[in-house]
Amino acid sequence: MNLTKSALQTEITYKTSRSGGKGGQNVNKVSSKVELLFNINESGLFTDEEKVLLADKLQNRLNKDGLVQVICDEERSQYLNKEKAVERLVVLLTKALQKPKVRRPTKVSKAAKAARLNDKKKHASKKENRKVSFD
Repeated sequence: MNLTKSALQTEITYKTSRSGGKGGQNVNKVSSKVELLFNINESGLFTDEEKVLLADKLQNRLNKDGLVQVICDEERSQYLNKEKAVERLVVLLTKALQKPKVRRPTKVSKAAKAARLNDKKKHASKKENRKVSFD
């Protein structure tokens, strides 16, 4: 799935509020903190299987209404915070949609087993030769 910012923009809602942190008096005047909300179930960008997968993988990121919530208040500009929040959402969704490789179990080869046993025999004989017999 190729997710783009422009495709997501139509389905994202924003909430803004005053942010803490750096900015001086700007912090008290401007609503620069951005809270991005994205509804997976209402989205037309994903198939039903992808929606189930996203809901399962992002269940810790969902709020009580079932919306994915991304908060950004790093920049002094509301526009930059919106851009960063959208980028984070794109990364979040693409990572959640990636399917991990199926692990195929492997066996130790016969040659490796034989080499290990041969080394054990050599080591054992070396130690056996060190013993002094008092008979």
